[in-house]
Formats: sequence, C-alpha cells, structure tokens
Amino acid sequence: MNAVREAIEAKDMDAVEALLADDVVFRSPVAFKPYPGKAITTAILRSVVEVFEDFRYVRQMVDGPNQALVFEAKVDGLEITGCDFLVLDDEGKVVDFMVMVRPLKAAQALSERMAERFPAIQAAAQEWMERNAG
Repeated sequence: MNAVREAIEAKDMDAVEALLADDVVFRSPVAFKPYPGKAITTAILRSVVEVFEDFRYVRQMVDGPNQALVFEAKVDGLEITGCDFLVLDDEGKVVDFMVMVRPLKAAQALSERMAERFPAIQAAAQEWMERNAG
C-alpha cells in the first residue's frame, strides 16, 4: 500500500502534510486555477476530509512516480466517485495532486461545501505559512 493512501484513509493529516513537497500543486475538480504550495494544499486536504463521508479508496494504479487512487465517498448524502492523480518526486513526496470526481450533482455538492469553507481554508493556509516561515 502507498503512504499517501494510508495517511488519507487514516485521516492522519499531519502524515499527509509530511508527504507533500513544498512546491506541490493541487488541482481541484471544481476550480479552474491550480493551487500552488504546501500551505494551501494542506488546508484544502484538511477541509475535504471533513466534507467527505464514508471515504474509502477502492483501487490503486502505480506507474513509477505516477499514481492513481480511485475513491468512493458521499457528499450531502450523494454518492461520489473520484480519482486522486499523484505525481511523486525522487524523494517520494507529492509534487502534483489532481482530483477528478463524478457525477455532476455530487461534484456540485462538493463545490458548494468547499466554497463555504474557503475563507477558513485561506486563513489556515496563511497561518501555516506564518508558522513555517523562515
């Protein structure tokens, strides 16, 4: 099993954070613009584990530094299926974290729940940057 999968399934967000490269880029399934950096990626992932209900990975594919982790969960009681596409660097840290989800109704619910949380996500990212500066 892979370390990112184990950490996310255990909801061990400190372990997830440790597995992210400083220059990681998070690509959201509901936002056009990617989010660069460990601070915002960590804040987004910490929030999304609270939004997803009954989260579980159901399949994993690995091709060298490229990984695809298929998951199932619920958002507002709606079944959602998605895939975390990860790219790892030479140290095994995630440098690219792209998420795709379906169906549309569940993706819209996810978008709404995350939008509600985005001011808190931004504040958490700012706090992270201040804590880890220098």
